[in-house]
This record gives sequence, C-alpha cells and structure tokens, in this order.
Amino acid sequence: MQSVVRQERFIRMDIFITLLALGVMSYFYYGFRAIMISGLCMTVSFVCEYFSLIAMNKKFTADSIGCITDGFIIALMMPASIDYKIPIIACVFMNIAGKNIFGGRKNMIFSPAAVGYLFALTSWAKQVLEYPNPFAKTAVSDGTEKLVNSASHIFNTTGRLTITDYDIIMGNFAGPMGAVSILLLVISAVILLFRRDISAGAFIGFIAGMLFMGLISPVGENIFESVKYLFATNMTVFAAVFIISDVRIAPQKFHFSFFYGIFIAFASYILLLTTGKENPAVIVSVLFTPAALGLKRLESRINKLIEEEKAEAEIAEAVISETRTLSEEIAEEYEKTQGKISDIADEAIEEIVNYGNLSENSAEEEETTADCESISDNSDDADNQGDDLNKQA
Repeated sequence: MQSVVRQERFIRMDIFITLLALGVMSYFYYGFRAIMISGLCMTVSFVCEYFSLIAMNKKFTADSIGCITDGFIIALMMPASIDYKIPIIACVFMNIAGKNIFGGRKNMIFSPAAVGYLFALTSWAKQVLEYPNPFAKTAVSDGTEKLVNSASHIFNTTGRLTITDYDIIMGNFAGPMGAVSILLLVISAVILLFRRDISAGAFIGFIAGMLFMGLISPVGENIFESVKYLFATNMTVFAAVFIISDVRIAPQKFHFSFFYGIFIAFASYILLLTTGKENPAVIVSVLFTPAALGLKRLESRINKLIEEEKAEAEIAEAVISETRTLSEEIAEEYEKTQGKISDIADEAIEEIVNYGNLSENSAEEEETTADCESISDNSDDADNQGDDLNKQA
C-alpha cells in the first residue's frame, strides 16, 4: 500500500515539473500575468481541497497536494488575458463539483481540470476563447488591449492556417497560454511515458485515432497540412498528455485504455467536423465518462475472473502437489515394506536351508553311529568265537 501511495506522489511530482516548463514558456510569451493566473489557480485549488476534506471529515495528507497540478492544468488552458475570477471559479467548481463530491481522488470519474475548463467555457465562452497574440502587452491588472480568435478557430472554420513550422513547434501563435508549445508538449509526453506517469494506451490510442481520422477525412484540402494543424491546434497534444492519459481516469490495461483513447479521438474529430468547436477533446473527455466507467467496470470484472481462476489454479496445484507428495510417501512406504518382506523371506529361506542341512547331518551321524555299533558287534562276535576255539583246543 505504501509503494502505491509513494508512486502516486511521484507521478504528480513529475507532471508538475513538466507543467512548470510550460509555465515558463507562457511567462516568456505573456509576461508576469501568466504567472499570476497559474499561482492563483494552484492556491485556490489547494484551499478548496483542504476545506473540502475537512467538511467530509477526512485528513489532508501529502497525497492531497496533487490538487495543485489540476489547478496548474486549468491555468495553462486559459488565455493570458482572462479575467482572474474566471479561472478562480473554475478551480472551485473543479475541486468541489468535479472531484470531491464524488469521493475525492480515490474515486475520480473524470479529469477535474477538464470539468473546470468545461464549466468556464460554458459560462464565459467569449472570454475563454479570445486570446492575445504572443509578446502582446499583458498588464497584470488590465490584461491586454487587443484580443483575437485562436488559431484553432481559424483552422476549424476554414481548414487553412498561415503559421510557419518553427512557430508551431515553439507555440508562437494565438491560443491557450501553456497548451500550444508543441516542442515542450512532445518532450513532456516522452518523459511522462518513459516514467509511466501517464497511460500509454490512452495516449497512443488518442493520437492514432486523430491521425487516422485526419488522413481519411481532412479538415482542409491538403492532407499533410490538415494533419499538421490538427495536432498543433485545439489543445490536441496537451489534452492527450494531461487529460485523456490521466492514470486516475483511464483504464489500467493497455488494450482497454487504447480503445478508450481511440473512441475519444473519433468522437472529438466528428465534433470538430460537424460543429467546428474549439478544443473538442477536452469536451469529449468529460462527455465520454459513462463509456470510460463502463470500460473500467469491464476491466475490473475481467481482473476478478482472472484472480478467481488463478486462485482455483493455485488450489488445484496445491491438491496435485499434496497428492503427488502422498503418492511418493505411499510408494516409499511400499518399497520399505517390500524390502522388509523380502528380508523376512530371505531369513526364512536361510533358516529352512539351515534346518535341512542340520537334518542331513543328523542322519549321517546316526548312520555312522549305527555302522560303528555294527562293527563293534562283529568284533565282539569274533572275539567270542576266538575264545570258544581256544577252549576247545
């Protein structure tokens, strides 16, 4: 149990470090306001988690600090110009309604960050989906003077973008302040996959599903450009790493998590084609909760059946082992008994042979004695006859 808890702490720590790299990049593009939004989100998440656990008569432990990473994720999904109250309210909703109302971190049914973002999106869509250009003036108090539509909106509605590959890699285009740097996101994905901090099946399934849909039904006329912009916009890679591949949500087995990821990819792409919604993967990850729960329940039943079969196999193996041991003991006892019987028989035969030899020797002695007696009698007769002859003479 302690190893599992320790592993969960290391996972949240690794995720926080990768998010910190994205936060540094957001500071590079948007200044200190990006740091303020991130700090507020983490602080509010911590406070909400603390008082929520107290209200539920639970202890606040080191494992509960994982709420900070969820607040950090929400901050990086927001524009740098967002009104401070919006991410704060989103974090409150995330911790109370998105997580603790269902039992907290041990009973999570969807990504808390996705729930908080979806709440903010439905409540303040205009402010959530309008962004400043990188390096634009973003004052700590007033935000920015000019806001534009995101690259995701342009791609979803027109199928075309005019962004260089370098800007795509570095995240130098309008979008969420921490979810557009493709280079850092790819590096984060590799690190977290190598460290087994995210679900490999869910990540691979989602990326493979989006790639497949982008190839067979591209948004734009050029397939290659369409696939490139598909992964560069709509927080596709960010959602794949920090929301869809969350090990707290995705099924544990690779094949179950793979189908979980690929189903979200298909539904997200269909939503993108039919409605042009921005960031469809985040929306679908919440709407897909019943299917995720169904997969996890199926996985749990299969694991239970496997455990029962293993238990039965262990019992059968134990019975076979006991039977084998008992058979070996019986065979050993049988061999010992046969050896004793053989020894007894040999002794009896030897005694019989000895007895026969004694009988023969006794008979021979009797015959010898009889012969001796006969000779003695004849000698006596001869002596008597000699005496008679002497008398006659």
